[in-house]
Parts: sequence; structure tokens; C-alpha cells
Amino acid sequence: MIRKDSGVTVDVSKEVDWSVGDSKIVKLNQNTVFPIADGKTNLIASYGNDKVRIPIEISGGSKRPAVSFAKDVMPVLTRSGCNTGSCHGASRGKDGFRLSLFGFDPAGDYYRITREIGVRRINLARPSESLLIKKSIGAVPHTGGKLFDKDSDYYATMLEWLQDGVPADKASDKAAGKADKDSASLEATSLAIYPPQAVIQSKGEGEVSGQQFVAIASYADGTTRDVTRLASFSSNNSSSAAIDSDGFVTAGLRGEAFVMARFGTHTQGSQVLVLPENLKYDAPKIDPHANYIDQLVDRKLGQLRMLPSDQCSDEEFLRRATIDIVGLLPTEKEFHRFVNDPADDKRARLIDQLLDRKEFSEIWAMKFAQLLMIKSTNQVSYKSAYLYANWLTDKFARNVPIDEMVRELLTSSGGTFSAPATNFYELERDTLKTAENVAQVFMGIRTQCAQCHNHPFDRWTMDDYYGFASFFSQVGRKNAEDYREKIVFNRFKGEVKHLLTERPVPPTFLGGDRPNTKGKDRRVVLADWLTNPDNPYFAKSIANRVWAHMMGSGIVDPVDDIRISNPPSNPELFDELGKRLVDYKFDFRSLVRDICNSKAYGRSTKTNESNAHDQRNYASATIRRIPAESLLDCISSVTESPDKFKGLPLGSRAVQIADGTTSNYFLTAFGRSPRTTACDCEASTSPSLSQALHLLNGNSVHNKIVSGKVINRWLDKQKLSPETIIDRIYVRALSRLPSQEEKTKLIASLNDQKNKIAALQDVFWAVLNSREFVFNH
Repeated sequence: MIRKDSGVTVDVSKEVDWSVGDSKIVKLNQNTVFPIADGKTNLIASYGNDKVRIPIEISGGSKRPAVSFAKDVMPVLTRSGCNTGSCHGASRGKDGFRLSLFGFDPAGDYYRITREIGVRRINLARPSESLLIKKSIGAVPHTGGKLFDKDSDYYATMLEWLQDGVPADKASDKAAGKADKDSASLEATSLAIYPPQAVIQSKGEGEVSGQQFVAIASYADGTTRDVTRLASFSSNNSSSAAIDSDGFVTAGLRGEAFVMARFGTHTQGSQVLVLPENLKYDAPKIDPHANYIDQLVDRKLGQLRMLPSDQCSDEEFLRRATIDIVGLLPTEKEFHRFVNDPADDKRARLIDQLLDRKEFSEIWAMKFAQLLMIKSTNQVSYKSAYLYANWLTDKFARNVPIDEMVRELLTSSGGTFSAPATNFYELERDTLKTAENVAQVFMGIRTQCAQCHNHPFDRWTMDDYYGFASFFSQVGRKNAEDYREKIVFNRFKGEVKHLLTERPVPPTFLGGDRPNTKGKDRRVVLADWLTNPDNPYFAKSIANRVWAHMMGSGIVDPVDDIRISNPPSNPELFDELGKRLVDYKFDFRSLVRDICNSKAYGRSTKTNESNAHDQRNYASATIRRIPAESLLDCISSVTESPDKFKGLPLGSRAVQIADGTTSNYFLTAFGRSPRTTACDCEASTSPSLSQALHLLNGNSVHNKIVSGKVINRWLDKQKLSPETIIDRIYVRALSRLPSQEEKTKLIASLNDQKNKIAALQDVFWAVLNSREFVFNH
């Protein structure tokens, strides 16, 4: 592949002149190198005036290895789709034959193929008559149809294994717990896909442009293997970049895609950008002194040949930042002070002022209370939930670094009243679910799939799942003197057993090592690893949640589903935000300040021709519905009609509700999190018909306008004119003055009304029912 000055890549593998340094060591057949003898040589690629030498080292080249069940047969079954969930990999199998999903249990698969039904599936006397391969080539009826041809290398591999007497290998032994140290050479330790990125120009109708991808597996013994013919390929956007079974991507519509290769337990991906061939684009200059966020966002937009939207108005910025940072609308006084401030740095000063308010702490305490599922239950009293929520709010109010907060949470011991963080282990008592929640909330990783089988779209295996759960297997609980309180402590005993082997699994870091936990509180060991600045998951996950709150969508979205098959839209920005959070010693406010001071945050929601369909690269601002709690607080604030919630004084805000079971119809209708799971998706901002009907006909808007008596005070006591009142309504609710057209129509409608108070209340009601009020933009 070559890369042009424009950044466009071109696959020239078929145009390159290939040769080898020593034909006695390797032979070249088209674009494939085959070993002949042991030794070292070079593969030489010549293209124009350029020449590239690739070193090759051959070991054991003169000896042809026997076909391995784990290394050769299992990949054929996976590549052919035999062990997918829709085929024999289903929980009950299909047509009387069951395989483990995506081959997570090689020992079980070997047994079911070779021992379960005698000579029907395999016929060692006449290997070619085995149903295992006759069905695969369509020689006999097969529900799954024909999978490959008789003259294919897949058939040859399967037939050779049968002719050799279906030998078991060390991979099967390892799955059964009987392997020796050499068995690791049968399992791939990593997978790489090349090229790591491609920028392809789509051709006109009838012409094909694309890129060949290659998958390379590495093994523990240091060997590598081209597994392109054995890997399973997929694309998350086939309309832009469809990939066939051999790894060739065909350029389609303009856009971005992520193509993936799966081999064994490994999945790896590559970014593909597709651009029109004759696209006219004048790249804006990237300011080297700009905010690091803008540099990385603009660089990605440049790759996509996409122009950013203009900056939003001061009025829009004031409203957007105030809602995002403190969950309220700016007051009339704040509005006039900000829009009339001529200083160039007024936006930066506004951000600093908002970050210093206590409401910022309350917003983030509420968000984490949702993730930690803080609410009263049959086993957690209201007092415990209240103390737990207050503990969390206090941490954010005192700006305690998030790593310190999480460390205290995970290692907490004591009574649920005296040490409120221990309620984390009371709200979820199941060891496996506790581990799942920790991975999802603090690392953005969903491990649930790996409980019963290896994750089909990520690297996590059953060994990873049960190894991670073992960190929480020794949490103990007992009653306190007060029947409402429980005491959480470390028992120093208790293990988690693997679902398949039924053997205890030692505590193992996700994607990492097995630490020495003997005589230690396992939770302390885990917390130290998790909150370590070098942890590859924690800082990035937390930073991504902050970014999603401020920008409307995560760089990885959903924010709690970080996996190889759900890649970040801007990998460099994803990594940099995590790094910055570590550099700031996990201070939330510093990261929020960076984001809000960026041009990316301050862009208008109005799109241009180049970014009209963009939803992932922040070329324009995202229009978002205000979250349920903040929306109710905004309505209560502008109408001056406070709410009363259980356990809180009159006038308290909805974001201050401690107990997740405390709610009302408005909060439920507008998507308040029920706090039943650790999923970020429980708090919904999706609009619905019930929300619109409630605003129109419910008591949340009309009754608050009437009971707040704002219009009465303005008209009767302050003697304001209808024109001034309309201005104040707009400033309060929309953070802008009405346009001349809007004001003219409203004044005209008031002239015929005898009851000015009722008429102006109707205007107030109409503004609060507008999309402009309900959405942050």
C-alpha cells in the first residue's frame, strides 16, 4: 500500500514486483511466500523507484507439521460459520449437533465430533465419507447449505485430519486441564490486521476500488502465521466499506467504517475512510497553538474532507454551557451580564464560574448515583441509601479525585451507616454481577457475554470473566446492632469456580496478570491496579463519560461498551483525554474546562453541506433533549414553583434526590434512570409521545405557571408592559430575546385579550412547550 500526499492510500500489491533474496529458503507463488528450508532471507518489494526489504526467518521449514484440531480444524469450523449462534453454536445446537459458540470449548467440541455419535460424523475407515465434510461440501442434505468446495484448502485440511485418525492435540488437553507448557504454541496470543488504516477513493459507476486486508496471528513460541484465509471478516458499515470473506474491502458511499478480523479468541480492526474521487476540498489550517482537542478533532475532519460548522452565538453558548455544567438555565441577570460583556475571554470566565458552583457537583453525583444504582430496596434501607448518596455528593463537592473515590468505594469495609461506601456491596450481593458492574462502570467494558462463552465481539474469554470475578469472592456480610444496618468485611476465604472446569479460578486482572493475593484483601489489590495511572481502561473510560455528557455522544458510544468491534470515532482523542485526566490527577473539573473551552464544544448546531450527515466527528454541535431531572429543575426555576421530594425540603432540586425509588410522573415519563442496572442507557433522553402530551396537558407546566405567579407579579406589582414581559419570558426560558417577527405576532394576539394575565400565561406555556426549550442546542 502507498500513501499519497493527500492522505489517500492505494493498494498496489498486484502492481509490485515481488522477489526473494534466497530461493533455496523460500519460494514465491503469486503473492504468497512458502517455506522450503531453515534460514534467513528477505522478501523484496519493488514499485517504481522504491524498494522495500522485509526480513524472513524460517524455522522448521523442511518439516510439514501435522494438522492440529485446535490450530487448523477449529478455525475452519469458525470461518465456515458452523459454531455461530444461529447454527451449531446455539445453546441447544442444531439438528442434533452442538458446538461451543465460536469455539470457546475445544475439548468439548473434539469430544462431540469424534465420540458422540460413533461413525456417523467421522468415518476413519473411509474419511471422505464422514458426514462432517460431506455436509460441508453439499454432498448430502445440510440445513446450513454448502460451506466450501471439494477442491478448497478447507476441505483438504479437514480430510487430512480425518485421514490422520482425528488426533487430539495439546490445545484440547489444555482445555481439559491436562496440557504441558508446549501447548501454548497451539493458541494465538495476538492478532494483527494490515493495513491499520486505509483512505480509499471511490470510483465511478462500473469501476472498483478497494484494499486487500491481511490478518496475521502470533503465537507464544514466537512464530507468526497468515490467517487471512481462516479469519472471519466483517464491517460495521457495509454501505461505505463492504469486506468479503477473503478480506478485500470495496469502496462504496462516502463515509467511515471499521473492518474487523476475528480468529480464535482474538478480534482486531482497522479504520477505513471512503472519499469521492473528485471531491473538492480546501482544508482549513489547523492552529498549532489551538486547544489539543481542536487539533485532534480538526485533524480527523481533514481526513474526512469535512468542514466544521461556525461557532455558536453567545446566547446559545451561555444556555448550552449552563445546562451542561450545572443543569440549570441562566438567570435573566446572568444573561444580560454575559451578552453585554465585550471581553474576549468571557466564555472562559463563564466556564470557570459555573465549575465553581455546587450544582456541578450535584450533577455528577447524580450521574454516578445512577450507575451505582443507589436506591432503597428490601435489603438496603432508606437511611443507607440516603447516607450513600450524601457520601457520593460530598466527594464531588470537595473535588476528591475520581481515582481516590473509586479506590475508597471498592475497598470499603464497615457498617452501611458508619461507612456509607459499603452499600456498594449491599445493593448488589451477587459476586459475578458485582464484577460485571465494576468492569462496566469503571472500565466501560461489558463482560456479561463471557460468563457462558467467549465474547463473540471482543477479546474477553471465560477465563477472564471468572478470574476477574474472583476479586470479589471473599466479601462477607453480617448484621449490625441496628436491624437496618449491615456490616461488610473481608472474609479471607471463598473462591469462584469456572463454569466449564468447575475449578477455582485465581484472581486475574482483565487483560493482565494474576497478582499475588495471598493474605491480602483482594479488593485492595484490584483497586490499586484499576486506579493506577498506567491502567489501560480506567482513565479513558471516565474521560469518555465526561466527553459524552458535554458533547452529546461518546467517542466510544455507548460509553459503557468499549470493545474492539465498537471502536472510538477518534482514537487519538480518546487516548489523549484519558492521558489528560491522569495528568490532572483525575480532577474532573480540569477535563470539563478543556472540553468547554474547545471550539468543538462551541460550534453551532447548524450544519453545512460537508457535515450535514455527520454524527460521530463533532463537526457541528449535537441537539440533545435536556435530561429528566435537569428539565424539571429548569421548569421549576423559570416558573418559580418549587417541588417537594421525599426526604428533602421544599425547593430542593430533582438532581438532589438521593433515593432512586423516589420519583414522580414527570421524571418517569422523561426517562429518569430506575437504577436497576449499571447501564448508562437506563437514563434516557429520547423524546416520546407521552412526554409531549404531559407537557401539553399535564400539571407540570400549567400548574407551575399559575402557582408561581410570575406573570401576576410582573403585570400587577411591577407594572411591566406586555412587550417587556414577553422579552423576559424568552430570556428566562430560551436565553435569547424574541425576534421582531415573534414579538409582533405575540403582541397582536394579546390585543384582543381582555384577561392579560391569562393571555401572557398562555405565551409562557407555549414557550415552555417549544422544542427550543426542551432541547439543549
